[in-house]
Amino acid sequence: MKIFNRYTPLQIAIHLYAWSALAWITFELLTGSFSINPIQELEQRTGRHAITLLVLSLLCTPLHTLFKFPELLKRRRTLGLYALLYATIHVLIFINLDYGLAWSLILRTIFDKPYIIVGAIAFLLLIPLGVTSFDVWKIRLGKNWKRLHQTVYLIAPLATLHYLWSKKGDILTLSGDIARPAIYGLILAIFLLLRLSPVKRYIASLRSRSLSLPFKKNPHPKADAT
Repeated sequence: MKIFNRYTPLQIAIHLYAWSALAWITFELLTGSFSINPIQELEQRTGRHAITLLVLSLLCTPLHTLFKFPELLKRRRTLGLYALLYATIHVLIFINLDYGLAWSLILRTIFDKPYIIVGAIAFLLLIPLGVTSFDVWKIRLGKNWKRLHQTVYLIAPLATLHYLWSKKGDILTLSGDIARPAIYGLILAIFLLLRLSPVKRYIASLRSRSLSLPFKKNPHPKADAT
């Protein structure tokens, strides 16, 4: 098939997964099986999918480090752009469908609920990353391009904190509806740990030792037949 000649299986899987949330939402809306609180459900689903895609984009680097799969590094931009797409939809639902562009009410709600401030900061920081994710900006910005895109290591924890803080529960007692955001936080913590230089050196040393291990010789070789 021509599609498999143009796209790799990983590319196809990423695109299918990225659009799956909107496809499932559309299906439920058309079949009348959506939540009794559709606006809140739309906000939660699009926001959750945005964080999932953002975390997946960050996992590409450590997974490449562990398994030496070069294509993963090529797919970070796609996942990141999809994350920005769903984050934008999430914000538009909040300010338009939920609050009807009533800016005074929106501002009052933001200051009444600090987790919205955290989410807004994460979203605003994500926009320049999406805009400058294309190769032309790598040339224009030079070394500053990498510095700019390293802010994703701040954005992802902020987005996860926004998600965790918005749920009803207590992280200290592990009670309430916090299981999923806690899992995101754990994955991010592991990812950030793998970014530390000592950990990266240790993983590299393990790989080099495994590759340099000589084949064990048979201590009792059979005598040559005469």
